Amino acid sequence: MRHLVLFLLTIIVVSINVNSQTPEKFAADWDSEHVIKIFPSDVRHADLKKYLDELKKLGLKVDQVGLSNASREIYQVEWGRGPLKIFMWSQMHGDEPTATSALIDMFAFLQKYRDEDWVKKIGDTMTIRAVPMLNPDGAEMYVRRNLQGIDINRDALGLKTPEARLLKQLRDNWNPTIGFNLHNQQSLTTVGRTSKQAAISFLVVYGDAAKTTSFGHERNARITSAMTLALYKFIPGHIGRYGDEWTPTAFGDNFSAWGTPTILIETGALHGKDEMFLVKMNFVAFMTALQSLATGSERNESPQPYLSLLENGSGGLVNIIFRHANIVSVNKSTTTTATTQITIADIASIIQRRRASFAAPVTIRELGNLGGLRGLDEYDASGFNVVHRFGQIRSGELTELLFYKRDRVVDWAAADLEKRFSADAIFSNGKWFKGEGVVPKK
Repeated sequence: MRHLVLFLLTIIVVSINVNSQTPEKFAADWDSEHVIKIFPSDVRHADLKKYLDELKKLGLKVDQVGLSNASREIYQVEWGRGPLKIFMWSQMHGDEPTATSALIDMFAFLQKYRDEDWVKKIGDTMTIRAVPMLNPDGAEMYVRRNLQGIDINRDALGLKTPEARLLKQLRDNWNPTIGFNLHNQQSLTTVGRTSKQAAISFLVVYGDAAKTTSFGHERNARITSAMTLALYKFIPGHIGRYGDEWTPTAFGDNFSAWGTPTILIETGALHGKDEMFLVKMNFVAFMTALQSLATGSERNESPQPYLSLLENGSGGLVNIIFRHANIVSVNKSTTTTATTQITIADIASIIQRRRASFAAPVTIRELGNLGGLRGLDEYDASGFNVVHRFGQIRSGELTELLFYKRDRVVDWAAADLEKRFSADAIFSNGKWFKGEGVVPKK
């Protein structure tokens, strides 16, 4: 009898251990255990190889499986020994790097804690393979396309690129059960028509234009619901659903058509949070998905949290808006005369995508009565005359602005304006170079 009680207690303890992992615990695990050291956008091919060397030292299986157009090595990482086959691939677009770093952290964590009961359960249930950087040439240049100038994600049928041919070969040779297609979306993508950034967007990818469901598709919807609920604890209101239009040449659509139902994860941005935070969100999502499959909890998950997500929106959000600015335009003629015009308008600016270590250009997107736009940062410029530091305030120009209080007398036509008339505030390269706080924030 005593042995039976001990046996039952052991089963209970193991069960609690296996099921006790929470999104908060995964986030804390990432905080204490992540191995990536630099921002994902700064990771080049050489950095990836260093990370992979670290994984090899931990005992992970890392293989070179192909070469890019420029003969850079493409690698695949494998972990686990279970029958359920999970295939993940990242950075088929060179400037979409967040999940690459999250995959490194995921594999390092799984291997380091492989003897923990709940991790062992994952390894016994599934085998995970991942290509962390499918487009190393694009990653090196931080551009979307490969060295041939082809979007690999539109080459699933043409197979004109070596990277696309490799991805299809890896799928066909292994026939994985579930695919995870990992990308980045634009930082100003919104959740529906709200002004909230879509920090993460999901899509359970259909395998045809008719949007035919299947067991695998329905299972993936439940897994995605589990990930949605997990991330809701950290980024409520900032989770979107990617558009489900059938794209016949795209890999995610074709993976599903070929028999590997696929989940798309698109990482956006979140104002006030850096790239590392988004890596952590990916890590939480990955670990939640794996645990839901290992424990079987996904079978009891409702698809509704995923289905209720608002579809991605765009066009209604910018990085910065200066409201009701008194825009000064100086038209200098070939003679000694000059005319000055002042127009009241909003100035909307956007920040271009660049590596974290590079200065990102901030350009003027639009001028006018922009009541339909929202800015991540908005300023009340109604009390200021605003002039461009180097030219005219117009769309496409860099957001280099001088702010002068309206009660000041200024010769706007002065050749050395900035030197002769010191500005009350200067906004340059996306920051307040002078007078931060002078122009009130809305």
